[in-house]
Amino acid sequence: MSRRRPFKRVLLKISGESFSKPGEGGIDAKELQKIASEVAAVASSGVDLAVVVGGGNMIRGANLARRLKIDQSTADYMGMLGTVMNGMALKEAIENIGQPARLLSAINMPSIAEPFIRKRALRHMEKGRCIILAAGTGNPFFTTDTCASLRATELNCEVVLKATKVDGVYDADPVSNHDARRFNQLTFSQAIEERLGVMDLTALSMCMEHDLPVIVFNFKEEGNIMRVVQGEAVGTLIHNTADTAVESG
Repeated sequence: MSRRRPFKRVLLKISGESFSKPGEGGIDAKELQKIASEVAAVASSGVDLAVVVGGGNMIRGANLARRLKIDQSTADYMGMLGTVMNGMALKEAIENIGQPARLLSAINMPSIAEPFIRKRALRHMEKGRCIILAAGTGNPFFTTDTCASLRATELNCEVVLKATKVDGVYDADPVSNHDARRFNQLTFSQAIEERLGVMDLTALSMCMEHDLPVIVFNFKEEGNIMRVVQGEAVGTLIHNTADTAVESG
């Protein structure tokens, strides 16, 4: 298998759906333990690890706003609270394994999380603590993908690891289209122009501007986070210059 370079400091973006079983909501104990074990293994290997958690298993702001006929700003703040709940659960699960972790929130709630302060977050990582970043950017109308791009840039991360349910980026939905092709590599320009649904456009544009590569990979396959961090060619690499290679899906 071809290799990429290993990484020393990474940001992992985990969707809220990763915390629940397919088709369900809330937090499933087995799924939480699986995430915590993978994250703890990477952090304990000496890699500086920041984790941005989504909240879709709890609340999706845009959907809630339409359903309840409430302002989207309010619904988005409710969604941010969902990410904090996921972050609290993940922090406890990681520390129960024996790996030090800290929960930092973009919204001030000192009883349950530290405020996100860049220098404090960097210091935690330097001391070997995994940091979990909750409440998105702290602003409505911005996704947790955009939060991942922003925080990775702020914290001088080398790469954004986008954990998904599939093994990379395809030119069509691989579930419904068996002829879909998987990309080994893509440029940011291709991902944006072809609207491949990797991340929202704000997040992709920020990564492109700051020359911050993104790797999209299947989080459900055990050990994949460690493989990506160690340089194995897992998933799809998106960066500014690439010779796009395509595999059969």
